[in-house]
Amino acid sequence: MKYVRFALLTGITVSLLLSCAYGQQNKNAPAGKKEYTFRGKVEKIDVNAKTFTVNGQKVEGWMDAMTMVYVPDKEDVLKRLKVGDEITAKVYDGDFRTLHDVQVVPAKAEEKGAKK
Repeated sequence: MKYVRFALLTGITVSLLLSCAYGQQNKNAPAGKKEYTFRGKVEKIDVNAKTFTVNGQKVEGWMDAMTMVYVPDKEDVLKRLKVGDEITAKVYDGDFRTLHDVQVVPAKAEEKGAKK
């Protein structure tokens, strides 16, 4: 009976560890999914809903140009972004909701000079 209990607990532990590792892998980048580069302009940020609205450019093979509500892969992105920011991100086949590795595109020198 003692060995059966040990084997059962070992099996449960291994299953939990494998499911945690699988979940973490999918959270960062879906395995086997094709990656695309996304570009767009932030139109709205909703910190409470943990979403942001982006006017996205066409991503060939993934999605036509459109304005849509997205979820960032990391919540802290919403604190760094401002309405009007141009961004780039990674997107994956089959996931039309999440933007991964969101980066703000630095403003061009001529645009900075025009704003002064």
